[in-house]
Amino acid sequence: MTTYKSATPPSSTGALISDSLIDVIPTEQRRVLVVEDDPSVGEVISRYLQRESFEAPVIRNGLEALEIQSRDGSDLIILDLMLPGLGGLEIAKQLRSRNDTTPIIILTARHSESDVVLGLGLGADDYVAKPFSPAELVARVHAVLRRRVVAPDIGGGVIRVADLTISPATRSVSRGDVQYELTSTEFDLLHHLASRPGRVFSREHLLQDVWNYSHAGDPSTVTVHIRRLRAKIENDPARPQFIKTVWGVGYKFQYASP
Repeated sequence: MTTYKSATPPSSTGALISDSLIDVIPTEQRRVLVVEDDPSVGEVISRYLQRESFEAPVIRNGLEALEIQSRDGSDLIILDLMLPGLGGLEIAKQLRSRNDTTPIIILTARHSESDVVLGLGLGADDYVAKPFSPAELVARVHAVLRRRVVAPDIGGGVIRVADLTISPATRSVSRGDVQYELTSTEFDLLHHLASRPGRVFSREHLLQDVWNYSHAGDPSTVTVHIRRLRAKIENDPARPQFIKTVWGVGYKFQYASP
């Protein structure tokens, strides 16, 4: 892969991006596809990533992005939803249907919760809304890649609660004979809660513990993942038996018989 060097990133990019800086973790050369049709936004993201030794080509067309990813691959994709040629959600859908598990961070100015639900439901690892801090976005890239590396070594024994079985070794979840397909992040979140039954976690703590964010992230990311977990493993998501809401505080894993 080509190594890029860049000057100090610009301090301002207009209304879409703030210029706050945070520390990020150094990394070896990796390739991040920046799929963004706004030239100024794509350029700033790329420069911040290059500063952290990432190769960061910018692709402005959805069809081209899908072709490049299918042909050349990458370590992570930063994916805008509003793209010419092919929308970001359709790109994510097609990649996952091809068993491409490359981590995806959705980047969009659309704040509708339905977009978040759809994106994360298609297997995206995170969601960042515009306006955003490019330094925070790079920190999230580090966090997602770090979590992907350590995920297979989550450790611990099999957790069995009622008819629910969680196996860290195989990263599998089932209830009785029904096997559930969870994304990597969904599994990590469920295992984190279930391995500490009764303990209440705020959304901010879960962002730190599961997403590895040392700085502020979007708490709605946790909310959407909890909702999707309940939709998959609970018989009645509106009356959960396993993942409980502690109003005004956060969430806990505590079994309650039906």
